[in-house]
Amino acid sequence: MTQPVSRKEQIYRTAGKLFSQLGYHATSMRDLAKALGVQGGSLYAHISSKEELLWEIVNRAADEFDAALEPIRDSKLAPPEKLRAALEAHLNVISKNKDWATVFFHEWKHLPITKIEEIADRRASVERIYREILEEGIKKGSFRPDLDAKLASVLSLSSANWAYHWFNPGGRLNAGEIADAFCKMLLEGFKPT
Repeated sequence: MTQPVSRKEQIYRTAGKLFSQLGYHATSMRDLAKALGVQGGSLYAHISSKEELLWEIVNRAADEFDAALEPIRDSKLAPPEKLRAALEAHLNVISKNKDWATVFFHEWKHLPITKIEEIADRRASVERIYREILEEGIKKGSFRPDLDAKLASVLSLSSANWAYHWFNPGGRLNAGEIADAFCKMLLEGFKPT
């Protein structure tokens, strides 16, 4: 039996959906109240502001990416398998909550500057995980010695990050199959064998 969702959690989920679909600035508190079937003023019994909603959604999404990727960074997998696992974990976070992922990738820039800096640091730490995997692979001979780990990490991460635009969790390929395809393309290129 599933636990009932608190009103506050309902507000976060609904705000995530609206921010994802309409954008943060285009979503009013009136829109949110209407979607929840409540009076606008009653929202403030649970939250302090629309900005708080944005921060909570972006921060929670960042937490999900961190939780998914940290164990891979520390695993004993070989670097190519780590890269594949990181891509799959990344795609799984997006597939679990596409609305929040969309807000994380697209709407975070509407946060106040101090919060933007905090999220920018967290986003950089995710990129650092990918870079460390690639650097480890270069050192261990799994990847070319002349590979630019910074550029390769940006390419790898960008391929996963952009999935919030097109990935359909019920579509033709699941997160693992997409991770396999991305890894094959990243590691083997597009040349015929």
